[in-house]
Amino acid sequence: MKEDTVYRRLLRYLKPYWKQVLLAYLSMLFATLLNLFVPQIIKDAIDNGLTAGEARALFVAGGIILGIAVVRGIAGYGQFFYGEWLTHRVSYDLRNDFYNSVQALPFSFHDRTLTGDLMSRATSDIAETERFVGSGLMGLISTILLLLGVIVAMLLESVQLSLLGLIPVPLLIYATIRFGNTVRPMFNLIQEQMGTLSSIMQESMTGIHVVKAFAREPHELAKFDEQNNEWFDRRYGLIKVWANNWPLFTFLVAASIFLLLWFGGPAALDGRITVGTLFALISYVLMLGAPVQRLGFLVNLAATAGASSKRVFDIIDTPSEIEEAEDAVWLERLDGGVAFEDVYFAYREDRSILEAISFQAKPGQTVALIGPTGSGKSTITNLIPRFYDATSGQILVDGVDVRSVQVQSLRRQIGIVLQDPFLFSQTVAENIAYGRPNAPMDEIIAAAKAARAHGFISEMPDGYDTRVGERGVTLSGGQKQRIAIARALITDPRILILDDSTSSVDTETEHLIQEALAVLMEGRTTFVIAQRLLTLKNADQILVLDNGRIVQRGSHQQLLTEGGLYRQIYDLQLKDQEAFVALEAEMEGGAR
Repeated sequence: MKEDTVYRRLLRYLKPYWKQVLLAYLSMLFATLLNLFVPQIIKDAIDNGLTAGEARALFVAGGIILGIAVVRGIAGYGQFFYGEWLTHRVSYDLRNDFYNSVQALPFSFHDRTLTGDLMSRATSDIAETERFVGSGLMGLISTILLLLGVIVAMLLESVQLSLLGLIPVPLLIYATIRFGNTVRPMFNLIQEQMGTLSSIMQESMTGIHVVKAFAREPHELAKFDEQNNEWFDRRYGLIKVWANNWPLFTFLVAASIFLLLWFGGPAALDGRITVGTLFALISYVLMLGAPVQRLGFLVNLAATAGASSKRVFDIIDTPSEIEEAEDAVWLERLDGGVAFEDVYFAYREDRSILEAISFQAKPGQTVALIGPTGSGKSTITNLIPRFYDATSGQILVDGVDVRSVQVQSLRRQIGIVLQDPFLFSQTVAENIAYGRPNAPMDEIIAAAKAARAHGFISEMPDGYDTRVGERGVTLSGGQKQRIAIARALITDPRILILDDSTSSVDTETEHLIQEALAVLMEGRTTFVIAQRLLTLKNADQILVLDNGRIVQRGSHQQLLTEGGLYRQIYDLQLKDQEAFVALEAEMEGGAR
């Protein structure tokens, strides 16, 4: 995206607030024009008061200047108030657009994008943008108007002397534009590095338990220091450019005053111009001093905003790979039938993940997926709710292609329970009701009871109003799993996607989870990434995957008899489970 396009797009955020923009800029214009009158009043005070010995003229001039100060104060209030209001309102809208875009983007985008970089764009980049688009832009326009106003006012006083005094101004304008063109790409690099730095920090903080468990704090510190040093080096380069240009801006203003005194002084002594005129010309140049120095800062600010807003717009403009058809229909209550018809899928063109996947799951059936790591089990379950779209082939629910329905209506009928469920730092009740925020409390409790979670929730300090901490850190793995099951139950989905691995919990918790899953699966079409023999034995259909293909399918007994990959997995991983179950049953029989 070109820089001018970025700025034009950024300014469009001001369009809905044209009334506030009008008030802000009228106030700014009024305050700027009032400033231009002050040297004229002082000129009259010198020529008609001091020189002529008229005290009254001095008092009148002082009164007028005081009145101008009052009026300018009112205008300044309007400029500041509405400038700041626009600054933060645009920031509010831009942040909303950014967040909405991030929420709408598909899994594939989040797979390849670092969370820390997104956080940097949402905070640092938008903060840099907001500083410019409201008060910063107004300050830039105010400075340019003042510069033009001063030039016109000086020319009205004395064309010859003004042209001499303004000789450094074109050089000043050139130096300012050159400065802006120099710092803009430097700011791009600085903001990109800040995104990298944020990503490293976010990753390290998220994985702090792993860092401490392996005593890798020195490694993480060194990694962070390396990138932090790179950020500082880039910022240091900008500081040097700034430091090299700032004295030039100040010198050029001083050069204008020197030229006015050098050529205007003798003219005032000879009577060709009045002392008041010379003072007015010097006052106008001095009036440029602070704004011109600020001009460098404002150009700097504009460059930062251009770089930062480009990074924000890059995310907002990222096309969604999951597009809804214009005539997409709202999916009503499903029976739960799912069919894959010759489905192929690849994350990248050069790497196929699924090939020629075809199967049918009737409403209420349980389909178990089993196979080596990377065989495509999770990819199949991710295609059903359209987290990704198939490269070719069709995925049907109740005979309807999932690409022809509204995504939200599809996902509302699919419940997902993962091996490591994510909980938000909210109350237990809010986490359970996440899919149905308006669910009544009695339904939340009923879902928790069915998920075998009511017991431990009741023992918490505030029961269902207990906050679970970031990522559910205050709960055990088994407790989080059962809350996730309750969360799926309360939405009453027609299709379930489960990762039933319970290897990280004890035997008692595993039994409770299996009871909860049995309740959850009842009457629903269920896809299970199977890790347990019991799941496989109870499945209506087992799909054995290898290298993205279904290499075997059938029931547990059929596949054992058939041999092949399923038999190998059984002998390596599942046979011990069967022996343990048999031993457990024998011990229970003996106890009776």
